[in-house]
Amino acid sequence: MQQKIILFCIILFCAHSVLAQQSLPTLKSHAVMVLDTQNNNVIYDKNANNVMPIASIAKLMTAMVVLDAGLPLNEKIAIDSADVDRLKNTRSRLPVGTSYARHELLRLSLMSSENRAAAALGRAYPGGTVAFVNDMNKKAMALGMVNSYFVEPTGLSSANVSTAQDLAKMVAASNDYGVIREFSTTSQHVVSPHNKSSKIQYVNSNSLVGSQNWEIGVSKTGYLNEAGRCLVMQANINGKPVVIVLLNSWGKNTRIGDANRVRKWMENIYARKQI
Repeated sequence: MQQKIILFCIILFCAHSVLAQQSLPTLKSHAVMVLDTQNNNVIYDKNANNVMPIASIAKLMTAMVVLDAGLPLNEKIAIDSADVDRLKNTRSRLPVGTSYARHELLRLSLMSSENRAAAALGRAYPGGTVAFVNDMNKKAMALGMVNSYFVEPTGLSSANVSTAQDLAKMVAASNDYGVIREFSTTSQHVVSPHNKSSKIQYVNSNSLVGSQNWEIGVSKTGYLNEAGRCLVMQANINGKPVVIVLLNSWGKNTRIGDANRVRKWMENIYARKQI
C-alpha cells in the first residue's frame, strides 16, 4: 500500500511539472530574468547567466552613481564636443555649447536614452569620466553584479556587459531611488537649452510606460547591433513587485511583446493561485 502511495505521488509530481513547463511563455528574447522582489524568488529565467552587451541599460548604473555622489541636481552642465558620440555616430538633439541642469540630463538619459546627456553626466563627475566609470564598477560589485563590467556611461560601447541575473539586481536597486523612478517613467518632457530660445520635446523610449495595463516603477530600454533590443523594468503585476529583464530581443517590437507575454502569463498563474 505504501509503495502505491509513493508511486501515485511521483506520478502526480511529474504531471504537475509537465503542466508547469507547458504553461511557460514562449519568449523571443535571448536572455530573460523575472524576479519576485518581495522574496527574491526567480519566477522565470532563460540564459540568465550569459554575459552579453547591455546597450543603454547601462544608463541605470550611470544614474545611480550620479545620485550616490550627491551632486547638485540644479547645477548647469554644458554639452561639450567630448560628449559627441564618435563610436556609433548616433545623433543627439542637444547641441554642443548648450547647457542643462544636471536633473534635466538625468531625466533625458533615463526616459529617452539621450547619449550626450549621459556622456556629460560622466564627464562632469569629480575626477571626470575615468573616475565615474571606476565608480560604476565599484557600485556593480557592491550590488553583487559579479559578471558585469562597465567602460563608459552611455552604453554605446559593446564592452559594457552584464547578465540578466546581474541586471535584475541593478534594476531592483535602482527602484530605491525616487529620482530614477520618476525620471525613467516620464512619458514626455520638454527642455529649453540654457542659452537658446527653442524648446526640445522628448518622449519615453518605452511605450509601455503610458499603458493603462501596466504599473511600472522603473523602466529602461537599450539597443545596439551587438546587444539587440533590450528592456528592463520594475513593475507591479497583480500587486506583486517584480523585476523583468529582457535582453537581445530580435525585431523592433519583440521586447514589448515579450513583456506583455510575461505579464499575461503571470496574471494567469495568479488566477490559478500557482504562485
